[in-house]
Amino acid sequence: MLRTRSLWCNIMSTSPKPAEKRKVLEGIFAINKPQWASSAGVLRDLQTHFQPSTLFAPWLDSTRRNMTLSHSKKKHIESLKVKVGHGGTLDPLATGVLIVGVGRGTKLLGRFLECTKTYECVVLFGAATDSYDAVGKIVSRAPYDHVTRELVEEKLDQFRGKIMQKPSIFSALKVDGKKMYEYARAGGEVPEVAARPVEVLELELVEWLEPGKHEFAWPTEEVDGEQKVGAEKLMGVRLQDARGVKRSRSPELEVRDHVTGGELHPKRPKTDDEPAMSGALPVKEEPSVNQDESIPQEPKTVQDETAEASITIPETATNDPIPDGPVIPSPPAARLRMTVTSGFYVRSLCHDLGLACSSFGLMSSLVRSRQGDYSLQSPTSTVPSNVFEYSDLELGPSVWVPKIQKLLEGSMEKEGWEIEEIEEEDEWKKYRTEHEERKKENDRDRSYQGGRKGGRDGGGKGERKRGKRGGNSYSKNMNQGGQRNGDRTTE
Repeated sequence: MLRTRSLWCNIMSTSPKPAEKRKVLEGIFAINKPQWASSAGVLRDLQTHFQPSTLFAPWLDSTRRNMTLSHSKKKHIESLKVKVGHGGTLDPLATGVLIVGVGRGTKLLGRFLECTKTYECVVLFGAATDSYDAVGKIVSRAPYDHVTRELVEEKLDQFRGKIMQKPSIFSALKVDGKKMYEYARAGGEVPEVAARPVEVLELELVEWLEPGKHEFAWPTEEVDGEQKVGAEKLMGVRLQDARGVKRSRSPELEVRDHVTGGELHPKRPKTDDEPAMSGALPVKEEPSVNQDESIPQEPKTVQDETAEASITIPETATNDPIPDGPVIPSPPAARLRMTVTSGFYVRSLCHDLGLACSSFGLMSSLVRSRQGDYSLQSPTSTVPSNVFEYSDLELGPSVWVPKIQKLLEGSMEKEGWEIEEIEEEDEWKKYRTEHEERKKENDRDRSYQGGRKGGRDGGGKGERKRGKRGGNSYSKNMNQGGQRNGDRTTE
């Protein structure tokens, strides 16, 4: 008896354990994009890690099976990759929250184009570039000794609330079916784009950086030659139309300043270097624009009809090259934090703030700290971040797989999606055989009935019917169409 029980225990201990259910995971998560990586490049990196992972093997198997049942081409089935997309491009210069959709989650990305976003940027005063940021080339410089924390805080007030903002020429906004940065690349006439209504929900100066006490610096490269001509025109247009940044309280003004043919939310980029969201820059080609107008040398104040504040163009703005030698510019900078609505251009704010302070300004750094419900952890907050760290990918699947799994399961629960458990291969083959048999049977029935299952008079199988084109069809039993008393049943 004891020997029998021992033998039974040995059999139970060596018997295979039930196979763990394979879950199909998809949904939304956020990743902390590193600097100098393009948004499309981050997606490619994720796809490279996801493709061979056991975490996404069920999704791939499930999708391939559905493609097989729908008779997709074999080459498409074999080349299937994990489907990923992002909910709003970040410039290579920028870091922070990048929303990623996986599988069905890619259909939810549109909502993240409309949600509010929080940014933190550094404005560096005294110089303007063709792209309004530290990646571009210097177009002009202006005095900055008079720019103080008090002056900047005073000027920030005119950028709060509902304002009209002009997008940068280096944006993906479409005018007459063509993106603005494409006009700059082509070297043709730069279109004059009207200001657009945006809203700044919060805007504060969080840190003042005294001259010589920070690491931010102007770009070393300057616009020259033919590019200089176009860039000077671009700056002239911006200075002349600077009133577009003013607070607007007039509904008539908002209608008049609407961009005809402009898309507030551009489509997904078709190429890796093509930007898709506000402030995005092409990363491969150097911009080139035309110009026929230089920066005015006389003092000039541009006043908005509906605002009390004014912008004074710097009297001593100059396009002279930066002199060689030990003299190194040491301009002040300001770190700003803002919460804005969709379509807002942070680089344009930096540029316009410089003008408002009777100087120039460029965006030296940018962090998207929040988008929708996803946010980085603030140094002053105890709330943990719900954003996946890009650097975890390099630590291996043992680190990133459980983190991505938790984020996707939470996303599916929030959406009310039931997690699918994929069948084992034997069960799937059996289901496929049964499915094909049912399909053949249904196709056979439809062919017997002329493509229909019954007529308006209630006729069913065994009755003769007219086909779709008026021709006759035969019943399943081939009984001469089910003739009754020599008459045909018609519809």
